[in-house]
Amino acid sequence: MIKVLVVDDLPVVRAFLSHLLDADPEIRVIGTACDGREAIEAVRDKRPDVVTMDVHMPNMDGFEATRIIMETNPVPIVIVSGSADPQEVSMTFRAVEAGAVAFVARPSGMGHPEHGKTVQELLRTVRAMSGVRVVRRWPRPAREAGSPGLPDQALRRETSGIGVVAIGASTGGPVVIQRILAALPRDFPAPVLIVQHMATGFTSGFVEWLARSSGIPVKLAVHDEPLHPGCAYVAPDGFDLEVEREGWITLRKGDPRNGHCPSVSRLFRSVSQVYGGNAAGILLTGMGKDGAEELLQMKEQGAVTMAQDKESSIVYGMPGEAERLNAATYLLPPDAIIRVLKRVVSERQEYAGQVTR
Repeated sequence: MIKVLVVDDLPVVRAFLSHLLDADPEIRVIGTACDGREAIEAVRDKRPDVVTMDVHMPNMDGFEATRIIMETNPVPIVIVSGSADPQEVSMTFRAVEAGAVAFVARPSGMGHPEHGKTVQELLRTVRAMSGVRVVRRWPRPAREAGSPGLPDQALRRETSGIGVVAIGASTGGPVVIQRILAALPRDFPAPVLIVQHMATGFTSGFVEWLARSSGIPVKLAVHDEPLHPGCAYVAPDGFDLEVEREGWITLRKGDPRNGHCPSVSRLFRSVSQVYGGNAAGILLTGMGKDGAEELLQMKEQGAVTMAQDKESSIVYGMPGEAERLNAATYLLPPDAIIRVLKRVVSERQEYAGQVTR
């Protein structure tokens, strides 16, 4: 039985969510809280397996409550947002920064055409997050080990630079993607394509949140637009992000692959077909297997491939499958991924320039 604490400032919402969760035979609501302060006390006293957390609350908001819970009594926290406004949604990701492991839209009311779908998304997320590993956020973890050097032969066999970087992620991915983009310099010489699994309605806010800290511009991808070096493009809701010819984006209304749209598999497959070895692929934390086989295809084409290591992953599904397939040139924590990415791109660009001169 999964024990859940429901946190929201509105009594009607607390009652609504409690009713939906209690209707699942695997879930039991053990308490509710009306603000962040009550939530902190309830987590300490009741020891839930999962907390559903509102963001906007009086006395103490969900961001601050999440931060304190993750520093004192860490537990998987799922943000349940009732707003579709991109600016409001971007605030949700502050709680993700503080340690929340997932986020979903508040289920639609009875009679709404999306009611069943949104309820199932909430229940599926709560069940899945009950089993994830969370760690205390304070004191901060020790500095991560340095990244390994790039083998010289990996550079020598290339005659051109990295044309594109492709990133795929699911549960736990937003914070890692933020760290990667924040570390990239403005003159980063390759475009970055991103597929992040998330609930419908959150992607625009995700892009806005990323743009506030990114070292390069971040935007929602648009069909048939050119790729620009030093710019990140995020797959929009309901569309697969692909490249059909070098330097151009293609969006396709999804036929979901591996249960996901946008699909990491479709992105990686298209990059492998168009760019061959002149690409880098990165598979981050997340449930399932999406993208793992296609990361192997990229590796076999000569691309540099990386997957997040088990110790730093919230869920070691997608990168774990990549490890099983030997699809990743490197298995690394986020800071080491950043260092290898910057090094391999700069070294291949420099090598390509030497070859063409």
